[in-house]
Amino acid sequence: MSFLKSLFGGGDKKPATPKVDAHEEHEGYTIKAVLMQAGGEYQIAGTIEKEVDGELKIYKFIRADKFASKEDAIVATLGKGRQLIKEQGAGLFR
Repeated sequence: MSFLKSLFGGGDKKPATPKVDAHEEHEGYTIKAVLMQAGGEYQIAGTIEKEVDGELKIYKFIRADKFASKEDAIVATLGKGRQLIKEQGAGLFR
């Protein structure tokens, strides 16, 4: 029976918390790199977070860019987060 529960999503497993590969503060926002593996490469993925009126707002982003190096993917993800903040600011959470 436990096999069927695990196969069809039953049971009391909690969803996996994404692994944060790096984070930084930028202009009052927190940018987190949460890289995705695509084959042997790393794909840009992350979140931008900010507390607004006592509520934590989260914007998730994924881009098609892929890198062989994890370090390069982290640098690019944090850079993309800074770019999004510069371009959209608080509009990210509308």
